[in-house]
Amino acid sequence: MTPFAWILGLFLPACGATGAQGLPVPQPMDMARIVRPATPNTFLAGPAKMTPTPDLTIPAMPITADALYQKAKAAFTKQPRTFVAADYPQYRQIHFVVRSEILNYPDLVTVEIDPDGPTHGTITIWSRSVYGHSDLGVNKALVEAWLNALKTSDER
Repeated sequence: MTPFAWILGLFLPACGATGAQGLPVPQPMDMARIVRPATPNTFLAGPAKMTPTPDLTIPAMPITADALYQKAKAAFTKQPRTFVAADYPQYRQIHFVVRSEILNYPDLVTVEIDPDGPTHGTITIWSRSVYGHSDLGVNKALVEAWLNALKTSDER
């Protein structure tokens, strides 16, 4: 942890923690009932048919939901400063805490995989800031980087 993060942690406690610590353990959530805040500090990616309407539409992938869950979990846990906060395999849902490099700001990212027929799966990723009104595009960039990591994990 940087000295800046330690000092910031005196005012914003989650910034003074490491990994997924400093935040409550997330419980399983109903991704079909996401209530988006009025603040512009979230980014939602998912299937076109989902509600609320995603910021980025992700088509179904030609891989079973269970296989996509394992693949996404493997790809996303390798991302920088990313920590599993809770994993609910029975729902194919994982909650992550992603911390910024210098100030250790936590972002929450929830990933859920659903079947789309017997041979395809869909992925929903909801990234949101814990602190601040605006995220200056950080959550969008994070989701795009993770989707790229998922795509390139096939090429390795």
